[in-house]
Amino acid sequence: MKLTPLEPEDLELLYTIENNPELWSVGSTNVPYSRYALRDYIATQQHDIYADRQVRLVARVSADGETEKAVGLVDMYNFSPTHQRAEIGFAILREEQGKGYGRQALQHLEEYARSVLHLHTLYAVVSAGNRASLATLRSSGFSHEHRLPDWIKSSDGSWEDAILLQKTL
Repeated sequence: MKLTPLEPEDLELLYTIENNPELWSVGSTNVPYSRYALRDYIATQQHDIYADRQVRLVARVSADGETEKAVGLVDMYNFSPTHQRAEIGFAILREEQGKGYGRQALQHLEEYARSVLHLHTLYAVVSAGNRASLATLRSSGFSHEHRLPDWIKSSDGSWEDAILLQKTL
């Protein structure tokens, strides 16, 4: 696996993930994005966490030794250069889940955060009901958990607790 910047050919991947209503409750949006808006986002990204205050990377795996396929996205956002920390998130395509790609992507993101950005801490806020993401983060060494009661409003209007996990690099 490797992590790469978003390219124009990643438009459909981005469209699929950003327009999945199941993910809206964990993000900061609750409306679908048009292909036009996402194409513009890809084109205008500076790929500089200091300028954008975030970085979004595509998780790619080798399909047959030569051809690569995109399996998901990983993000660092809420970046604080002063405190040397960033929040992370990851989304693996439904058909690619359960293959260890989330854990691999987190390992690569962590190495980038440590070696290139010289961050001290990564953290994630995850719905308490998202067992798969919590298991992936825990198995990747994220701990120091804190429960945030009634933190995430679900699409049905109910409130869910969230779990804050962090990892010191």
